[in-house]
Amino acid sequence: MKKEKIEYTLGKDVNLDREIVLDAQGRRITEARARQIARRTLQQSAGRPSLTSAGVRSPEVKARVPMKLKKSLQREAKRRGQTSSELVRQAIEEFLRSA
Repeated sequence: MKKEKIEYTLGKDVNLDREIVLDAQGRRITEARARQIARRTLQQSAGRPSLTSAGVRSPEVKARVPMKLKKSLQREAKRRGQTSSELVRQAIEEFLRSA
């Protein structure tokens, strides 16, 4: 199911305690509620969930590879229904178990 893209236009500031602005569920957005929404939004982390623990950013391991190897990785990940990152993590774990 494709999500409908919502476009926003930037305009003048609005005093939410004077003007009536409703959210998608028809509830009024006041200045206090706008601050709460903004605070909650800023607290949410962007990206995928942590692999380490909740609220802790997972470390990254980066490596440069030839384009042919990257394309092979992407094809194999797609074939398995996984992401390239999942496949790389599995490969590293298997390598270290056998080392």
